[in-house]
Amino acid sequence: MRKKLPVGIEDFGEFQTEDFYYVDKTMFLAELLQNWGKVNLFTRPRRFGKTLNMSTLKYFFEIGCDRTLFHGLRIAQETALCEEYMGRFPVISITLKSVDGLNFATACAALRTVIGNEAIRFLFLQESSRLSEEEKDSYRRLIKVEMKSEASYAMSEATLIDSLRTMSRLLARHYGRKVFLLIDEYDVPLDKAFQAGYYDEMVILLRNLFGNALKTNPDLQFAVLTGCLRISKESIFTGLNNLNVMTISDPYFCDSFGFTDSEVKELLRYYELEDFYETIRDWYDGYRFGEVSIYCPWDVIKYTQILLRDRQAEPENYWANTRGNDLVRRLLQKADQTARDEIEQLINDKTITKTVRQELTYRDIDGSIDSLWSILYSTGYLTQRGRLPGKQMRLALPNREVKELFIDLITDWFQETTRTDSTRINRFCAAFPAGDAPLIQDMLHDYLWDSISIRDTAVRMGQKESFYHGMVLGLLRSQGSWLIRSNAEMGEGYSDISICTPERTGIVIELKYAHDGNLKSACAQALKQIEQKKYAVGLQRRGMKKIIKYGMAFCEKECAVIIG
Repeated sequence: MRKKLPVGIEDFGEFQTEDFYYVDKTMFLAELLQNWGKVNLFTRPRRFGKTLNMSTLKYFFEIGCDRTLFHGLRIAQETALCEEYMGRFPVISITLKSVDGLNFATACAALRTVIGNEAIRFLFLQESSRLSEEEKDSYRRLIKVEMKSEASYAMSEATLIDSLRTMSRLLARHYGRKVFLLIDEYDVPLDKAFQAGYYDEMVILLRNLFGNALKTNPDLQFAVLTGCLRISKESIFTGLNNLNVMTISDPYFCDSFGFTDSEVKELLRYYELEDFYETIRDWYDGYRFGEVSIYCPWDVIKYTQILLRDRQAEPENYWANTRGNDLVRRLLQKADQTARDEIEQLINDKTITKTVRQELTYRDIDGSIDSLWSILYSTGYLTQRGRLPGKQMRLALPNREVKELFIDLITDWFQETTRTDSTRINRFCAAFPAGDAPLIQDMLHDYLWDSISIRDTAVRMGQKESFYHGMVLGLLRSQGSWLIRSNAEMGEGYSDISICTPERTGIVIELKYAHDGNLKSACAQALKQIEQKKYAVGLQRRGMKKIIKYGMAFCEKECAVIIG
């Protein structure tokens, strides 16, 4: 019987005890121990295995660990290292991904819950013969619960700020060994605070909490943090001079997060899905960590799970749909004409050159558009295709999944922005039943100039004109009283767009992409197709008394409209 696919499984112990398929990343432990700093920060995009790796660290280092969990894995071959480190240390392990709230007080309550729940793992400290009564009291303050509308941890702000250092001190005293501290998704509270408007308060809280735990903690042996962004020292790591940062640009731990090509091939062989390798590579490969090409593991696992049930299933935007993608929307909203042209280049499989700042704050999201490029790179919406002097990089969309995300968001953004100018859009639509082809052409040209063209990419419909089709269709659908059909059967074929107005005017539109730039010729071909396929007959059968035929042609940001 085959192993189960680990969809959403982030606990290392579950992989081994519940028979889940595991891509062996345990040599991450050896590399970390051979190249470690006092405090180590890994920045990777979401859904690339950060939490699982942190869980692996906890299971490996913690006193009383089950050594059998690592039998047969690569790290077990490092016998000297395992003897020195496996099961030798007290471990404090928290994840901050749930620290959220509409206001600062709610977020603080969530943080108290995270730390209080971790403290409860160490109830034996209350009976420890190595702790004084005063030290035991300090532990009880961490786990004290108050009853209001619901149970919650009652630790004061001072206790909260000192909580990680307090736990470190008590565990080190009890075991006689310094502590390993693991903080997963350290920057999520800042992200949530920025969105909800209490960013400054959260910065101060985390600066004090991390400062006490990481900078002024004599009982700390080793710390590992993970997150999406490398938050600047001026924000929360003030004075922390022992921070060892490993970003997606660095030539370290390149294959420790995400799946390599060989790992994906092995997974597909195991599940007898080798025929889908090219599709999976096209959609989910393409991230460049250091010099290694990496797949998004969440996508590979999700699509594999679906393929095992339905081999006809099409790939989807699994990674993109795990978040609201507000960063891309902010880019579109802030983009001037130069930035829009750069987005077009990305959509069309080209690269753009940008100076990438690795050290950021969430305030930078609302700063210049240059900062947004850096944040999109750090969070996985862009990847690098080569590094240049002066912190410059050639940036690209990593794969088909992210490209499709950009296409969808650009389409939504265009429709939202155009519909806010009702006078303009109504004037454009009124030109169609009026037979005013020159006005339609002029206004389409203006819309094209304002938009971001998606002209030369392999779009879902497999047609170069599909973006333009969608743009025109979206504009026309602003007229609620019109019956509008797209790719509907008309006459002896399927017309691109057909319209029936309440005044019984029928409009048929055929669009072409002018590959050679000859717009007039492409318009003529469109009108010829309308006649050959007898699209107008279908409108006449619907009772339209007047029929107007339009041939439209597009090439990049140029267009032509001819009435038949």
